[in-house]
Amino acid sequence: MRIALIGQAAFGEAAFNALRADGHEIVAVASVRGAPERPDALWAAASGAGAPVFPTGRLKNDDVLDRWADTRPDLCVMAFVTHILPERVIDLPAHGTIEYHPSLLPRHRGRSAINWAVRMGDSVTGLTVFRVDRGIDTGPILLQKETPIAPDDTVGSLYFDRLFPMGVDALVEAARLVERGEAPRIAQDEALATYEPPAEDENSGIDWSAPAHDVYNLVRGSNPQPGAHTAFNGAMLRIFDARLHEGGAGAAPGTIIAAGETLDIALKGGVLRAMRVQPAGGKKVAAAEWAAAAGAERGMALG
Repeated sequence: MRIALIGQAAFGEAAFNALRADGHEIVAVASVRGAPERPDALWAAASGAGAPVFPTGRLKNDDVLDRWADTRPDLCVMAFVTHILPERVIDLPAHGTIEYHPSLLPRHRGRSAINWAVRMGDSVTGLTVFRVDRGIDTGPILLQKETPIAPDDTVGSLYFDRLFPMGVDALVEAARLVERGEAPRIAQDEALATYEPPAEDENSGIDWSAPAHDVYNLVRGSNPQPGAHTAFNGAMLRIFDARLHEGGAGAAPGTIIAAGETLDIALKGGVLRAMRVQPAGGKKVAAAEWAAAAGAERGMALG
């Protein structure tokens, strides 16, 4: 089958290689260029394979769209797309356009689906391959795969360990179903739909008065990006790798109760052991290293 692929980064590259290995002809690729010294992985892979490559952001231009249409794809596959694309791109192929989304739609629509699944304490998440329509992650479902969220999973561990490889395999499976004419069209149940905003600093601040599990879910659901943040001596401090220890902390929430080999912070119903942090303007470092440099001591408060 003749496939046009739109995507970027390592996931887009993996999808490109997997679809080709499954016997499909990739007739066009849209991606981002990346920096000259570090080109985007999909852009580099497609260029190296001799596939026509288009800047995704320019697919809105008529002349570029005409050249895209000239590649005559049977199916368009979207693998990690952050641009809003014209309807002509979506409708062009005879079999339409399918897209990978890292949640069990209709739950967690939006571009930070993995973050919110962890932040909200979900015990199960997964992926969806759906047919793209005019809405945001609203099209008919083609297939879904589930995976559990472990108590200490982060956005990073969920994505790289499971949702990334599962997603590549799912796109290959979906393309096969489309080619055989066996791909279902399952309408999403709007009564079950949720949509959350991008995970950014404005919704990643730690409320130390919240229950221990809520704080821990926010930290896990912001790792590796954007990083749950608090303040120390008036400067922002992001907390990344951490563990939750349940039980009484014997101090007000947000209070540092250990700052030697570990950085332990009192919570409402537990203790957060921070293992890796990032001070404002600095790099991610071991929490104990930061505490020693910043003069953080037992009894001091965060936030």
